[in-house]
Amino acid sequence: MKDKEPNIRILTIRDQKVVLDVDLAEIYGVPTRVLNQALRRNKRRFPADFAFQLSGDEYDVTRSQIVIAPSGAKNKRSQIVIGSSRNIRYRPWAFTEHGALQVANILRSERAIAMSVYVIRAFIELREKIAANAAILRRLAEIDKSLLEHDTALRDIYQKLLPLLAPPPEPPRRQIGFQSAS
Repeated sequence: MKDKEPNIRILTIRDQKVVLDVDLAEIYGVPTRVLNQALRRNKRRFPADFAFQLSGDEYDVTRSQIVIAPSGAKNKRSQIVIGSSRNIRYRPWAFTEHGALQVANILRSERAIAMSVYVIRAFIELREKIAANAAILRRLAEIDKSLLEHDTALRDIYQKLLPLLAPPPEPPRRQIGFQSAS
């Protein structure tokens, strides 16, 4: 029986698309603590552009976004769901696309290898959607510019036609009565 593909939560933190350690651990089929132990043992493989630990403020913002564990999670205790903002024992780690792939290299399980391909494809799909949105926005800007130019041209034509559309002025009337010759 084929495993159901996991739902990857990709968040934007520090202007980077990342996956949190708890989600990555679920994808790779290991407890979060095991993933974090492997990270600590292989710290040199994770420069700041691969993985970083969330600050207290980032943790609070992320925690407020993710309040409930996904349905179907059995006994899933998440660092994100548990704990108060004042007493943080373990702040989550955030992994970029390259960091998520590197985790698969240090875990070395069959599931980690299979899921690393899945994670990379999820990041690629996200990148393609962002590029498509950017193309749509560029095209909308072009259309808007074109409409503004046409609007200006039509307004000029209307202003020039307005005197022609007005009824002709009434001819001056001859005054009745005596006129003094001065």
